[in-house]
Amino acid sequence: MRGVNGDRSLLDPRVRAALDAADIAYDVIECAPELADTAEFCAHYDIPPANACNTILVVAKTTPKQYFACLVAADTKLDVNHRVSALVGIKRLSFASSDETAELTGMLIGGVTLPALPPAIPLYIDNRVLTLDYAILGGGNRSSKIKVAPRELAKLPGAEFVDIAIPRA
Repeated sequence: MRGVNGDRSLLDPRVRAALDAADIAYDVIECAPELADTAEFCAHYDIPPANACNTILVVAKTTPKQYFACLVAADTKLDVNHRVSALVGIKRLSFASSDETAELTGMLIGGVTLPALPPAIPLYIDNRVLTLDYAILGGGNRSSKIKVAPRELAKLPGAEFVDIAIPRA
């Protein structure tokens, strides 16, 4: 494994395995679980919101349900009703609930991350993430984060860079 700094054992083992399998260089950042939510994490650890990225699970109101994972920077909003809808060709979309997200991913909000999601879930990364010098993602749990060069995320199987976010007003 190349380019790993920090205590790898802090990461969810599935996330660590997915990062290693994709040969992604990353740093591990320890995080107090009560500070795992984006706003608290950024404020406490002095991370710019533009560099803190959120993995958001979107659900299509179809039978059967379909899920999509979207990664956006915290200073933007996921445009579910227009951009994601157009991308996936489905009009009736919503954010998955925290319970639904935990059940499907095995991860809690504040730790949800693209690596180690079920392979049937498409991975969409907002193009704005590519402009960052680094991105912070969840570690699969609420006690760790991953710091990665955005281009490394292209190594994740099935990951696509697309326009899915809009600036926050």
